[in-house]
Amino acid sequence: MSGSWEIFGTTPFDGEMAQRGYALNKMCFSFNNAANRAAFKADEGAYMRAHGLNGEQAKAIRERDVLGLLAAGGNVYYLAKFAGILGLDVQDLGAAQTGMSKEAFKARLVAQNEQPETM
Repeated sequence: MSGSWEIFGTTPFDGEMAQRGYALNKMCFSFNNAANRAAFKADEGAYMRAHGLNGEQAKAIRERDVLGLLAAGGNVYYLAKFAGILGLDVQDLGAAQTGMSKEAFKARLVAQNEQPETM
């Protein structure tokens, strides 16, 4: 894929990725419910099988591989639900996605916010 909208180090989330990651994102959305989070923690394998995750997705979940989850069709907003179980937040996910430390990622966000508009 090419275009001026691309952001280095990110995986574009398009229609193909949405279809690819449907089961994963549906599972992560289920974590809005405390009982579902508890069920996942009690038996991750059974919970993943019940939601139909494929081998790539299940492996990335087991390894807590955020970049692997994104590559497997995960949407960062749904993955934030999974990250919450691990005590992570969206900035942790952004840092992992860009290969930066959380502190460097936060500094980059602040610096970008301080730049004048160029439109």
